[in-house]
Amino acid sequence: MHAENYGWGMGFGWSFMVLFWLLVIIGIVYITTLLVGRTKKSDTEETAMDILKKRYAKGEISREEFEKMREDLKNDQ
Repeated sequence: MHAENYGWGMGFGWSFMVLFWLLVIIGIVYITTLLVGRTKKSDTEETAMDILKKRYAKGEISREEFEKMREDLKNDQ
């Protein structure tokens, strides 16, 4: 009696389970791609002013050099 119900029910159950896991894997890959893309973007979008501020903060340039370079950057814009 019950054997007749398993044929179609199990077939659809398998297809939905495969579809579910496929969507989960695609979602994980998509989210990972977004996160990696953001990380790369933020590293490459450093402006000249950001670099100048970092150099001043590290002590690579003096205050006078910083002020001169900052004014040069303002004039270029």
